[in-house]
Amino acid sequence: MKLGYACINTELSNVPKSKRITTNRSMIKRTFQSKGLPYASELALQNCKDLIKILKWNEARQIKFYRMSSSIFPWASEYELKQLPDFEQIVKALSEAGKYATKVGQRLSFHPGPFNKLAAKEERIVKNTIKDLEHHSEIFDLMGFKPGYYNKINIHVGAAYEDKQETAHRFCKNFDRLSDNLKNRLTVENDDKLSLFTTKELYCHIFRFIDMPIVFDYHHHRLHNDGLAEDEALDYAMETWGKVTPVCHLSESRKEEQKIDCMPQAHSDYVYNPVNTYGHNFDLMIEAKAKESALLKYRNILKDISFMEAL
Repeated sequence: MKLGYACINTELSNVPKSKRITTNRSMIKRTFQSKGLPYASELALQNCKDLIKILKWNEARQIKFYRMSSSIFPWASEYELKQLPDFEQIVKALSEAGKYATKVGQRLSFHPGPFNKLAAKEERIVKNTIKDLEHHSEIFDLMGFKPGYYNKINIHVGAAYEDKQETAHRFCKNFDRLSDNLKNRLTVENDDKLSLFTTKELYCHIFRFIDMPIVFDYHHHRLHNDGLAEDEALDYAMETWGKVTPVCHLSESRKEEQKIDCMPQAHSDYVYNPVNTYGHNFDLMIEAKAKESALLKYRNILKDISFMEAL
């Protein structure tokens, strides 16, 4: 099992600006409007150059799974990557990072934001979603990754519009509008709200029609299981991945960790309880606010348990 963390390395980014290593450099809209493509290109190039630094930091600590930031290209919806003045250098940096990840066996993924709604009723939203998802797929193309679910691009259905079957039908119909490369990278995740999609619903209404793998989120399932046991829901998700190692998400409730009044969906800083794999093999994304620190702490928890079980 590969353990991963998402987007931000706190040790590398929570330092003076001159020493900061991050792929999240961005700007407000007013700055983009005034400085335009040259500045967006400058920030994107710095982000891309820092990507391999993060991957090497991960490798030094045997972290083999990492979710890349969707902010690597600031205001990407407003231009095509080839329009950036530093495009050739950006391609070189992305290619170098991709080759390195492949060489050392690191798995990289994306999880674009919740504004992506492939099942939306409004054509404008669907078009914007397709553009954003294709942008993520293009980055993987530039990194030299062959289309496949190993380097996945994960999304949610996004809404149910008071009719799950009709929404799932629209999702599948709009899926046909995507490029083949993107189709072969796209996965879907179960939700944490009662009005949205469970793992079984994703299996019945989406996977059966377009063979899209399901990323199983333990925390989401515990908040919205529709009466299905955890092991049963996990079985559904695992079946959808074929020969590719599946991915699951793990987080815990911030409300329980901090003993504060907040939404139960909010993620904790750390994860404390060992995951039950129910005999399955998968890679696990730790979705905790402490990022890489949470991963390292959780890895020690798993090691301690393994040691005790061996006694």
